[in-house]
Amino acid sequence: MGTDLQEALLRWSAATFRDLPWRRTRDPWAVVVSEFMLQQTQVARVVPRYEAFLARFPTPTACAAAPLAAVIRAWAGLGYNRRAVNLHRLAAAVVARHGGELPGDLEALVALPGVGPYTARAVLAFAFEVDVGVVDVNAARVLARATGRSLAAREVQQRADDLVPAGRGWSWNQAVLDLGATVCTKRAPKCAGCPVAAWCGWRLGSPASAAGRADRGDDRGDDPADRSAGTGRTQSTFAGSDRQGRGRLVDALRRSPVPWDEVAAAAGWPGDPARAGRIAASLVADGLATADGACLRLS
Repeated sequence: MGTDLQEALLRWSAATFRDLPWRRTRDPWAVVVSEFMLQQTQVARVVPRYEAFLARFPTPTACAAAPLAAVIRAWAGLGYNRRAVNLHRLAAAVVARHGGELPGDLEALVALPGVGPYTARAVLAFAFEVDVGVVDVNAARVLARATGRSLAAREVQQRADDLVPAGRGWSWNQAVLDLGATVCTKRAPKCAGCPVAAWCGWRLGSPASAAGRADRGDDRGDDPADRSAGTGRTQSTFAGSDRQGRGRLVDALRRSPVPWDEVAAAAGWPGDPARAGRIAASLVADGLATADGACLRLS
């Protein structure tokens, strides 16, 4: 894999590029907000909420100065409400440590609340245009399949970094992420339309791959992405889960404080107050809510 692959993928990306609002900015705060929102949340749900959130909290300083409850309310519809808490904490840390400006340094970014290696590299690539590889679940899948074998975490990141064309970190990473999201998908990959199929070890059945798959039509569970670091695991069922109850309870709290005798109904479990109480305690522990003798309320 080298120059020809890079040129083929960049040509494909230029022709199929998705015009998304966070791709029209190099503002590090706007980029980090988009990355927090896009974690396990579909793009279509994020777009309107992203723009509304930035209109209300256009800078880390504005976010840090707002009550946490206001940030949680602005997060409505995105799920995984703990991310709103982490984003508020990140904003406060940016103000305290960096004068209100997100740093352009990997180590300093990873030290911020809620920021892991992926988000830190995404900020570097998409805000500061640094030539680093951005590895989410989609990119990791592309890299494993292209290589034709499973990859350990360090190898995935090293290969991602090595493939970035000099001076093209922003456009290259957008192309890789789009390829994984729209073509090299987990199920039913569209190999016939893949711009880098000619270099794909999984498709071709390279020596590193016991048997190619893709458009050959076999389904023997030999996908190298299934065993590679960074490609994720199957998520547990949402319906009836604690996550669903947490979401219901946070939605109720966005409207008003919830008296203790109404917590079970608000969580969707009117017949199981013990479970609802456990969920309420978890919201308090995560910083999403505060409790007093009368009710539960947003932090």
